[in-house]
Amino acid sequence: MAGTLRRVAMVTMHSSPSASPGTGDSGGMNVAVLAMAAELAGRGVEVDLLTRATGEPRIADLRDGVRLYELRAGPTGPIEKDRLFEVADEFGEAVAELTDRSRPRYDVIHAHYWLSGLAILPVALELGIPLVQSFHTIAAMKNRSLALGQTAESEQRVRTERYLASQASAIVAGSAAEATALIDELRAPPDRVWVIPPGVDIRMFSPERADAAGARLRAGLSIEPGRPILAVVGRMQPLKDQRLAIRTLAELHALRGWSPVLVIAGEPTPGDGSYAASLAAIADQLGILGEVRFTGALQREDLADLLAAATLTLVPSRSETFGLVALESAASGTPVIASRVGGLVESVAEGRSGYLVDSRDPRVWARTAAELLDDAARLERLSASARDHAEGFTWGATATALLGVYAGLP
Repeated sequence: MAGTLRRVAMVTMHSSPSASPGTGDSGGMNVAVLAMAAELAGRGVEVDLLTRATGEPRIADLRDGVRLYELRAGPTGPIEKDRLFEVADEFGEAVAELTDRSRPRYDVIHAHYWLSGLAILPVALELGIPLVQSFHTIAAMKNRSLALGQTAESEQRVRTERYLASQASAIVAGSAAEATALIDELRAPPDRVWVIPPGVDIRMFSPERADAAGARLRAGLSIEPGRPILAVVGRMQPLKDQRLAIRTLAELHALRGWSPVLVIAGEPTPGDGSYAASLAAIADQLGILGEVRFTGALQREDLADLLAAATLTLVPSRSETFGLVALESAASGTPVIASRVGGLVESVAEGRSGYLVDSRDPRVWARTAAELLDDAARLERLSASARDHAEGFTWGATATALLGVYAGLP
């Protein structure tokens, strides 16, 4: 396909790339899809972003060469994520109709998340268009790291992901950890699996924002000047384990006699409202509710301000195929303390952009944080090397690698 690539469809059936990360089911995938589309468009490739409409179907030009199609599938309004498979066929038919109207037609269809693959595989096969699959999260990985009382991913999803892995022309993984799971657990053919890590917008996420951002943030959240800020960013759900961050703050208070302020940015994933409500209750029980700030989901500029102003970013997730927030924090010059799981082993450079913690004991997390908070010189060195680490990940490099995958398709 080298030299002939003109049009690509990127499919995110369950969540629009234009949605704000941290709301609903929007997260790192949405950021990545939009960033990759922009980079491809800058290289002369037209990109259509196809998603399910929750309102009236519409078409919107997001930027030069990037067009969003919101297609009707099922009833108007949001559909619970665990029931979206019920409209997969209808969504696929809408994509087939759009593709049939397209002149020239798509050279590649790139499905993001298993629901998109479920809907699009029959279309790709019928029309003879190569299908590239990115899973972003894998049921088998998530099921190995469930929190107490958390429901496992469905057997239907497990089976569907395994089937997609066998049928896709190529599979793009965000990390070596994800690639290993694809091969070992989904039985994906190794010669079809490509590791392409996401990038980071190093202009937006920058230490240069710190002073002005810090002043605005502290004023808006009533945080005293000079007081350390711990940031936790992501959708409120057991998988992200904001409870561990709150318990870490309580242990820091017990350990030091005082504590930083913990800023939790994000909204509940649909169906996880009770988990989100429990966070404030736990903080209250531990006597630190006054030291926690809940901001809701932040726009990208506001998120960049938070990460630049923070002293440390905590990523206590139970599973991550990569961990984009860890990279965005590093680009902001803010060291990361993260779980040693999945792709976080690759997004966090041990001793350069932060530290990885094997335990889920909040006392261990608190000690790790305290060692950094008590050593200003070490924290400053880590901040500088974190930025250096992040500069090795660009969306331009991601797009170049992706074009290489597309070019090699039959």
